[in-house]
This record gives sequence, structure tokens and C-alpha cells, in this order.
Amino acid sequence: MSEEELDDIAAQLDTIVDAVSQVRTVDTEGVEPMSHPHSLEAGMRDDVARTTLTQRQALDQAPAVEDDRFVVPQILGEGE
Repeated sequence: MSEEELDDIAAQLDTIVDAVSQVRTVDTEGVEPMSHPHSLEAGMRDDVARTTLTQRQALDQAPAVEDDRFVVPQILGEGE
């Protein structure tokens, strides 16, 4: 990386550290942690076991199968 790029990254990191420091100063006593920034009720379906495809059914329409698995084109130079 060039010196200019390093200076840019250093400035960005300083901004991030400052923002985190500001958040850490907020009084959160008695505030319950949240998994999402919005209060929402997610509809959930019943957890019921259902019949699924067999391996043979799943592979039945595949363009290519090898060793009971889908064959797909190699990507990103993997396996070279």
C-alpha cells in the first residue's frame, strides 16, 4: 500500500474508533439487549417434521451426478 493509502486508512480507523468510543459512553443501565434495531414480531411457523425429497428424488433432474452428488462447474480456480 502507498503512504497515501495508509494515511487514508488510518484516518478512517480513527473515525471508527471515535464512533465506538462515543457509543460506549451511553448509559445503558436497565436497557435490555436487542437482536434487531426495530421492535418487531416475526411470525413463526410450527416446527413440524415433514416429508422431504429422498436423495434419489433430489438428484433425479440434475444435469450431472457423480458419487450420489450434484456435479457443478469449478469456480474461482479451486482445485488447481
